[in-house]
Amino acid sequence: MNNDNQMRPYEQEFFAPKPTPFSLHIRVNPIWQLVRFLVLNIKMLILVRKH
Repeated sequence: MNNDNQMRPYEQEFFAPKPTPFSLHIRVNPIWQLVRFLVLNIKMLILVRKH
């Protein structure tokens, strides 16, 4: 029996990839968070006004 085809836990492909420096910057940038917050709220307001 060949053991090479079996999946092994804790191998590299089972872990999430490390975020890039740009991704980390975007996640903690308060200006970008404010923009995303406003966009989300506008979308919710549009949805509520339709119904």
